[in-house]
Amino acid sequence: MLHVLLTGVSGFVGRRLAHTLIESRKVQVRVSARNSNSSIEGLAPFHAELTPSFDWMLALQNCDVVVHTAARAHIMKEEVVDPLAEYRRVNVEGTLNLARQAAAAGVKRFIFISSIKVNGEQTPLGKPFLVDDAPAPEDAYGISKWEAEQGLQKLAMETGLEVVIIRPPLVYGPGVKGNFASLIQLVKKGLPLPLGAIHNRRSLVGLDNLVGLIITCIEHPAAANQVFLAGDGQDLSTSELLRGVAKAVGRSSRLIPVPASILMLAATLLGKKPMAQRLLGSLQVDISKARDLLGWEPPVSVEEGLKRCFVSNDETV
Repeated sequence: MLHVLLTGVSGFVGRRLAHTLIESRKVQVRVSARNSNSSIEGLAPFHAELTPSFDWMLALQNCDVVVHTAARAHIMKEEVVDPLAEYRRVNVEGTLNLARQAAAAGVKRFIFISSIKVNGEQTPLGKPFLVDDAPAPEDAYGISKWEAEQGLQKLAMETGLEVVIIRPPLVYGPGVKGNFASLIQLVKKGLPLPLGAIHNRRSLVGLDNLVGLIITCIEHPAAANQVFLAGDGQDLSTSELLRGVAKAVGRSSRLIPVPASILMLAATLLGKKPMAQRLLGSLQVDISKARDLLGWEPPVSVEEGLKRCFVSNDETV
């Protein structure tokens, strides 16, 4: 039986992954978190800090695979003076510190949850990101993930540690936060939204689909030293997404058909251009590599994934 160390167990992806691994009984799971009180089904986490000098050796004893979900995530209201330096300290130096110790401890495989932001922020309509596209991160978070990927790949060549990199787009599911949660609340309140005529295409990944891909990468021999893009395999326009959310919550969608060009102009004048780009622009990913190399298929449809946003994590385990 494989022994797996899962970091970031108190996070959105980490908590769900821990539940699924424990329930499967196929691996022996050890978890870590900054908050040692974040117990999962009675499993006490190892207290850990994602810093350049933290000692991970106790947690890494007899470990076969590390699944690294912990990170400094995108922060809407940044308070530090130099955000990029802080992202690098945690997401780059902290990650590489863990990976170097994992290699020294004899860990075989290191699975790194990166971000589609490594590829960039937008794609032309109908031209999805491919796994081999030249990286083009734009913000501090994306830059830090790309630099961590490069460091891990270098370490893999030096030590023989198998590195698997997964780049998900926006992840949704029970307990989702951020902009997706804000959209859900607007739909639940029945407020009219001027987003009924948006014909973009965006790739998302349901929480259970991402967890399924991670679990496949834990054991699949062909995953070693590969990069995968994650997704549901079904792209949606913003209008379709909002209609899907409304259906999942049992409400009628109240979408007003306002042309995207007018919305973008208004958002630019109001200083909200980045938010408008996320709502109106396209970001598509090609998941064919995971399908072809691993034989993986997203197990949960978008419709079912949206329904699961409105039940607790415990109910969907």
